Amino acid sequence: MLAPYAVRAGASRGREYPEASDLFRTAFQRDRDRIIHSKAFRRLKHKTQVFVIFEGDHFRTRLTHTLEVAQIARHISRMLGLSEDLVEAIALAHDLGHTPFGHAGEAQLNELLKGEGGFEHNLQSQRVVQMLENKYPSFPGLNLSAEVLEGLMKHFTPFDHPEGTEPAQIVYPSLEAQVVNLADQLAYVNHDLDDGVSAGILDPTELFKEVDLWQEAHTYNQRQYSQLTASQSRFLNVRYLINLMVLEAVSHTEKRLTELGIVSLEEVYQCKEKVVEYPAGLKKQLGQLQRYLYERFYHDYRIVRMTVKGKRFIAELFEQFKACPELLPGEEYSRIQAGEPIGRVIADYISMMTDNYVIDEHKRIFEVEKESIS
Repeated sequence: MLAPYAVRAGASRGREYPEASDLFRTAFQRDRDRIIHSKAFRRLKHKTQVFVIFEGDHFRTRLTHTLEVAQIARHISRMLGLSEDLVEAIALAHDLGHTPFGHAGEAQLNELLKGEGGFEHNLQSQRVVQMLENKYPSFPGLNLSAEVLEGLMKHFTPFDHPEGTEPAQIVYPSLEAQVVNLADQLAYVNHDLDDGVSAGILDPTELFKEVDLWQEAHTYNQRQYSQLTASQSRFLNVRYLINLMVLEAVSHTEKRLTELGIVSLEEVYQCKEKVVEYPAGLKKQLGQLQRYLYERFYHDYRIVRMTVKGKRFIAELFEQFKACPELLPGEEYSRIQAGEPIGRVIADYISMMTDNYVIDEHKRIFEVEKESIS
């Protein structure tokens, strides 16, 4: 039932360490299951999306964001005739390398590793699934299929950083990987908008005046329903925007496929243009919404004050571990003794922590308290 330009599990390029086929699952279904059963996936439930986990029970965490990306991506892929299993696997793994305290934690680790390769959560997701999730006796990591790994590396191809790249060098990933990239943006924009209004940081009246998409959604829902509570209005507006973006993306992508004459997977990889995309008008409106969130939400003092604390906790832990590696758990300390770069080992360890664990570890190392060694 797949479109001719979809990736087929039966034609997968395989795994780094060859394994016998599963009797009941395709290669991509097996990848999905390995990701879901990983420790890194479970830790996402206590990692910041925007709000720190203890700031409210109903705000998104990195885990709920991941699940929402997977749901939206599967919906888009189904409408386009793509591989839902591949899309789901990429979506579920795309944030496994994220740090505690969200992008603030990532920025802090990147600064601490300046001159040593830096830190980027997409590359870290690849490290997690290829090395750090080390529970199988026959190979390191999860030994995922080449197609899933390609999707995780989407930010490390000229597809995402084309500046200064010759057109002949640009390599685009599968349509499935492009769908996850779009679904990731779609999910965080709308759900950060939802959380911002719910928290009282964003004002719906101001949104109506300054953001065209919110005005369109609100006007539509006011015509459909005679009476709405503030909570219902917020929910329906966000639902309208998600539906709008999904349908517009699917429609425009189908148009792009026809215009570019893509009828096979080989032609997808040969294409020198991005295929899964919004139409120009919606992209402009989406840019306006993103700028508004950047100015009025992400930089609000209630968000900034917690991320500043998180960055300080991470920086102090990093420097203390570097000065005294013996404070690290046995596995990490053994890696340093074996000759691995100390900064990278510490970054691996800290990036795997949840928000709560960073706070607790900081207390254990820096606060004086009575301890028993009996």
